[in-house]
Amino acid sequence: MKLAIATIDAFTSKAFSGNPAAVCLLDQELSDFQMQTIAMEMNLSETAFVKKTSEPGSYSLRWFTPTVEIDLCGHATLASAFWMVKSAWVKPGDIIRFQTRSGELLVKSDADWIEMDFPLIPTVSGRHPFFKDEFFGAKIHHSARLKGNWIFELQDAHAIESCEPDFSVVKKYSEVGIIITAEGKASFDIYSRFFGPNTGIDEDPVTGFAHCALMDYWFQRSGKEKLKAFQASKRGGELHLEKREDRVIIRGKAVNVLVGEIEF
Repeated sequence: MKLAIATIDAFTSKAFSGNPAAVCLLDQELSDFQMQTIAMEMNLSETAFVKKTSEPGSYSLRWFTPTVEIDLCGHATLASAFWMVKSAWVKPGDIIRFQTRSGELLVKSDADWIEMDFPLIPTVSGRHPFFKDEFFGAKIHHSARLKGNWIFELQDAHAIESCEPDFSVVKKYSEVGIIITAEGKASFDIYSRFFGPNTGIDEDPVTGFAHCALMDYWFQRSGKEKLKAFQASKRGGELHLEKREDRVIIRGKAVNVLVGEIEF
């Protein structure tokens, strides 16, 4: 069997930055085992599989890390929509309705930007049972929890950039992952990084779902409904966020860097 596949750098307009995702636009059914095996072979933070449904304008979308299927992924959704436009599966400006494990997600392409309508993930203030006051030498100023994850607010953007976690410790004392964040610098409102060794990804370059929680967290802290965010991984990525009641609009750009065929 041969399958067309593309690698897209999401949340960036420059190749070899942002967060890479593999995208497969499917004309045939694949088993869960086949999708997981392809994701393991691609060895990116996520591989996305898109298939048309019986309803016009509606598509099934699933996301796999190299080890597990996940409930929500922003950068691979952005990459999927971008590649659907480039591959003429949809037209620029069309509303794409993705059916996912997190419900229906609406996405549209507007010029160079992809706009995604995602659920706002609620956060609740709390204190981590292990990382009580510090996160690998950086003082935790405030913390909050969400399903399977924690948010730690550090002192400033420099603390985010310079943090060097021990991933074996993070894996031991987290369920899914840990988000660190702080007020941003330059033109950015917030900085963040995401560590998820329990999903097979020690550090994710740019994380859409984390910003669904960060929008709620920072709205509670600052009252701002719009944020310009930077994820300060080595690759780096830019996201524009807007809170709309219990939803968050995430805007970003993407660029394709590799197009080919996988045979199995």
